[in-house]
Amino acid sequence: MSFDALLSSDWVQTLRHNTWESPIVHVFIVVLVTGTINLIVRRILRRVRENIIARTENPWDDAFFDALPGPVTVAIWSTGLFVAAHVIDGQILSHPRVTDFFVIVLIADAAWFFVRWIRRTEEELIKLNQAKKKPDERLDPTTVHAVGKLLRLTVNITAVLVALSYLEIDITAVLTFGGIGGVAVGFAAKDLLANFFGGLTIYLDQPFKVGDWIRSPDREIEGTVEYIGWRHTRIRTFDKRPLYVPNAVFTTIVIENPQRMLNRRIYETIGVRYDDIRKMDAITRDVEQMLRNHPEIDTNQILMVYFNEFAASSCNFFVYTFTKTTDWAYFHQVKHEILLKIADIIDSHGAEIAFPTQTLHVASLPEPLPAARTESGRLAEAGADPGD
Repeated sequence: MSFDALLSSDWVQTLRHNTWESPIVHVFIVVLVTGTINLIVRRILRRVRENIIARTENPWDDAFFDALPGPVTVAIWSTGLFVAAHVIDGQILSHPRVTDFFVIVLIADAAWFFVRWIRRTEEELIKLNQAKKKPDERLDPTTVHAVGKLLRLTVNITAVLVALSYLEIDITAVLTFGGIGGVAVGFAAKDLLANFFGGLTIYLDQPFKVGDWIRSPDREIEGTVEYIGWRHTRIRTFDKRPLYVPNAVFTTIVIENPQRMLNRRIYETIGVRYDDIRKMDAITRDVEQMLRNHPEIDTNQILMVYFNEFAASSCNFFVYTFTKTTDWAYFHQVKHEILLKIADIIDSHGAEIAFPTQTLHVASLPEPLPAARTESGRLAEAGADPGD
């Protein structure tokens, strides 16, 4: 039998017809087409992201294309699997539960995309913010994080409400039940709610932000803020330990934010000897002039150098001024330099910095004893040598 005759035989035609009509083959074709479409779409998105979007300075489009591949893949494969299920069972599209499930998956996928987009945009804004050199052009990272969290929460709540509406579930009844349940949950989780509203207060009032150095005179809290969440705030203490503070605590304690100080103060009392009191006026004038000419002293703030105290062992004058810098480490460098210059000024006037001393004044000395009453006198009268 020839090859052409074999192909035209009845059993080969029957096998070919049955194979083509097999649902397994159709499912395989659907999966193959779905995978191919997914591969092509992802490659297109990657090329657009690398060749076009990466050249723009707008952070929104970068975040958009960074967030797109995952949800697009889920949407393509969900559609492909839905079609494959229909190939297996032609009546599956008419089944309401299957259709509802497919729509819910697409709603969840859309919500996932928007959440990813918001998160990527938040990261891009923070990265762009760090690259800006001028402080006036920078965004507040705490505000960026707060807005991002609120937007993500809004997207999730909207997705749930849309899904419930599609499933023809009465949203009013759900909200009413949620209100009643919220009261019960509120009593059971009052601390959690207190922390939530404490975090909301921090985001709205902004007594501090990420990166600020804060401390509380009411509690042993001091360090740099690393993270502000809805439940707690993480503070890195100066010995590098993490400190987790519930947000509700910040609504009941006093918080000091040294990071927002305008200047740092130098307030020192310096004493010279009483022997140098006549040089005090010249010393204080020269110290004041040195401070006014110093490039790191803010002369727009109050500046005082005055003799103010007769102390126990010194004549004291005080130095009261403010530096331009608020950086803690650099402030101490400036203070170090100024104190040494003050010491040089005192020395240049021939004066000395005083240190605690005591002077004993003796009013009078006792009269010496008569020679006859002393031991040497008695020996002399007896004719003996006092040295024997």
